[in-house]
Amino acid sequence: MEDLKPIIAKNIIALRQGAKMTQSDLAEQLNYSDKAISKWERAESMPDITVLKAIADLFEVPLDYLVRENHDEPAGRKPVSASHKKRNHLVITMLSILIVWFTATLAYVVVDMVDPTIIARFLVFAYALPISMIVWLVFNSIWFNSRRNYLIISLMMWTTLLSVMLTLYAIGIGSWQLLLLGIPGQAAIWLWSRFQYRTKE
Repeated sequence: MEDLKPIIAKNIIALRQGAKMTQSDLAEQLNYSDKAISKWERAESMPDITVLKAIADLFEVPLDYLVRENHDEPAGRKPVSASHKKRNHLVITMLSILIVWFTATLAYVVVDMVDPTIIARFLVFAYALPISMIVWLVFNSIWFNSRRNYLIISLMMWTTLLSVMLTLYAIGIGSWQLLLLGIPGQAAIWLWSRFQYRTKE
């Protein structure tokens, strides 16, 4: 039986280079180490069927494309560009955050028109901050580097504490002490970020 390793290796290299992806880029997309990608491309090992399917889906080619030595390029279909994908994901994330701020601005304008004597109407912008962090966290977890989640969670914690503090100040309660809660919270987030997660090889 024909050894599929060199055929799969050649096809993975062609698809990856056609999409202008590095081995690290591909590894991140598949949640594998770049060491594993290197082994596949040197035909030292072969991905299992589930990973082959993930690679085929990523580059939008049929599964058998990866195991055939001679084939025509799929008509009208080009390998996915990682840079285009990342840019699109970034635009979607930014638009989603802008929707949060548009909603906050709309709420401020409506309250200002209905009853301009409400001084605390500025709080809609204070609460837009942690909500923006939540939206960013969701999209970052799906599409971007999950290690950045620790930074986003930190920002979400501090902006939430700040929003609550400003709310209490608005009703006449001094509450700067709330910010002290951020110190153990930040320490917990830092310790959590020190956990080492094993990367698949």
